[in-house]
Amino acid sequence: MNQPHGDNNRGGPPSTLPQDVAARIKLVVLDVDGVLTDGGVYMGALPGGENLEMKRFDIQDGLGIRLLQWAGIEVAIVSGRVSEATSIRARELDIVECHQDGGAQKIRAIKGILGRLSLEWGQVAMLGDDLPDLAVLRKVGVPAVVANATEEVRREAVWQGKKRGGQGAVREFCEAILKGRGDWEAQVEAYAAARTDAKEEG
Repeated sequence: MNQPHGDNNRGGPPSTLPQDVAARIKLVVLDVDGVLTDGGVYMGALPGGENLEMKRFDIQDGLGIRLLQWAGIEVAIVSGRVSEATSIRARELDIVECHQDGGAQKIRAIKGILGRLSLEWGQVAMLGDDLPDLAVLRKVGVPAVVANATEEVRREAVWQGKKRGGQGAVREFCEAILKGRGDWEAQVEAYAAARTDAKEEG
C-alpha cells in the first residue's frame, strides 16, 4: 500500500497527513472499543437486577470530533458491539450516524451511510484498532490506526497515531486531519471566539 510521506512512528505508518490526503476526507468513521475507549468495559447490575455497562470516554476526543464537524466533515460511529453507553455518547456529540452491530458487519453499515451522504469509499477515513476493523480499513481512502493497534491492522494503515485508544487517539487524528487541510488554527480560533464573553471584549 502506498503510504503518505511523513515522520514514522516506530517504523510504522506516518503520524502526519499530507494536504492532498487530508483534503479528500469528507467522512470520518470511528470504532468504539479500543478507539473511543481504552477497550475496557465496566460490567455490573442495578438493584433491580438489570445489567449495567459503563465505558470511559476521553473528553478531549469529544472536542476533536466537534472541531471536525464544524469544519464540515461528517463523523460516524460504527461498532461491532451494542452498548447503550455508546448511544449516549453519540447523542451527546450530535453524531446521527451511530451504528452498532453485534455481528461486526461494519461494511454494510458504512455502505448505508455513503448512500445517504452521497459519498464514495475514497472520501472516507476510518480510525480502528483491531481485527473487526480490518475489512473496512481495506476499503476506505484513508485507513488509520491508534498507537496500540494490532499488527494486522497496522499493515493496512496510511496513518498511525502516537496515542493509545481511549487516551486521546481520536483527538490526535482529528488534529492530523485539520492540520493537514490547513484548517486547525481557524477552527481553534473560531472555537475560542464563540466562547468569548462579549462584556469582556474591548
